[in-house]
Amino acid sequence: MIYYTKCMKYLFSIVINGLEDLEEPFIQKEGKVVSYQDEDDDQENNGGSVGMVFLSTFVAVCASFEFGSCVGYSAPTQSAVRDDLHLSLAEFSTFGSILTIGAMLGAITSGRIADIVGRKGAMRISACFCITGWLAVYFSNGSLLLDIGRFSTGYGIGVFSYVVPIFIAEIAPRNLRGLLTTLNQLLIVTGSSVAYIIGSIIPWRILALTGLVPCILLLVGLCFVPESPRWLAKVGLDKEFQVALRKLRGKDADITREAAEIQVYIHTLRSLPKASIRDLFKSKYIRSVIIGVSLMVLQQFVGINGIGFYTSETFAQAGLSSGKLGTILYACVQVPITVVGAFLMDKSGRRPLIMISAAGTFLGCFLAGTSFFLKGQNMFLDWVPVLAVGGILIYIAFFSIGFGAVPWVIMSEIFPINIKGVAGSLVVLVNWSGAWAVSYTFNFLMSWSSSGTFFIYSAFSVITVLFVAKFVPETKGKTLEQIQASINKS
Repeated sequence: MIYYTKCMKYLFSIVINGLEDLEEPFIQKEGKVVSYQDEDDDQENNGGSVGMVFLSTFVAVCASFEFGSCVGYSAPTQSAVRDDLHLSLAEFSTFGSILTIGAMLGAITSGRIADIVGRKGAMRISACFCITGWLAVYFSNGSLLLDIGRFSTGYGIGVFSYVVPIFIAEIAPRNLRGLLTTLNQLLIVTGSSVAYIIGSIIPWRILALTGLVPCILLLVGLCFVPESPRWLAKVGLDKEFQVALRKLRGKDADITREAAEIQVYIHTLRSLPKASIRDLFKSKYIRSVIIGVSLMVLQQFVGINGIGFYTSETFAQAGLSSGKLGTILYACVQVPITVVGAFLMDKSGRRPLIMISAAGTFLGCFLAGTSFFLKGQNMFLDWVPVLAVGGILIYIAFFSIGFGAVPWVIMSEIFPINIKGVAGSLVVLVNWSGAWAVSYTFNFLMSWSSSGTFFIYSAFSVITVLFVAKFVPETKGKTLEQIQASINKS
């Protein structure tokens, strides 16, 4: 559910200039946009220390955990919040989905904020929005303050979704970048899983207060870690750049070559022509844009944010004696499968992984839809909860293994660097818009037809398999030029 996981109308004229280094908001693959140093640089830095890199990453992924906590909040609390505050179905659907509207705006403005106040400054601002939002949820006595709080946390995680993977990638040495950036996605999943589990045990107001903990850890931890050296170099703070890089690599490390390559990269980035939205529709880019946008649409329209946001009530409607038990099972599946998916990413290739993942989400949705169909026909009622739980667990397992991360990875690989910021803006817009549409309409679709809802999602899974098989190239181990040639000849 957390992929949100991951902007409504892109205020293109405001944002594009601040997103020139946007890789993507949720997961960032190693070395696709920048190559700061050669492999032998890491050998030269053997005398250095990576302790500060690990500490900085630990601090940053507190924000990732907070992201997951925000997204996972609505699933175990739906019935309790509706009962305590007397909310209608429409009011709770607004509460659940308004997070994504805030996240759209956060993601839209994140590039500009991170460029003006730095990566650490952006994380501090985001943490303050999340703290304000959680306190508003805790003190709410009606839908208005509840929605304001949810929107505020959404804005915070929208900024986090951009700045955390960027910060980690910018501080990590090449040989650790892939591992450390993967922690961002893992901590998002862990945060949502923890929210699922403890939300099934404690009251919803207390669960809101637990969301403050990662923010406090983040704010305290940022006092002890350096700013991104690449941002410092980008804004011309050369002395601070050298100090920060030295602090991250260790006092005994030779940073001369890495520092020089960072300066060269920034100079090259500045020399590239500024791309506009119109450039995306040129013949040499349009196929890449279609692939990127389509994958984001399909990722959301297989229903991940609807199923994930309202897991507990879905299990309860299927007749499970305890919807909270199903939510806990759902949470326990996410984390280990996400880890497996990270290992498979570079072994199996992008295309096979996303096709297998989509085939699995089809099976899961089809089983869940069948369970609700049988319930509506009063047939095999003893099997209805089994099919529903089994189907949804199969669904989240297969989604987590590929569908959640692979579209973002492919997006980071198919766009040339000169349009990456603009194209990244567009796909963030599409992804968050889809997240809002699915999370808002889910409860209404379930009221219309529970089985029909899951069959619709299963249909989008089939479309995904066909689309990937026909149009999406394999990007594993290929250069940008090879990827572009593969796209344009298809």
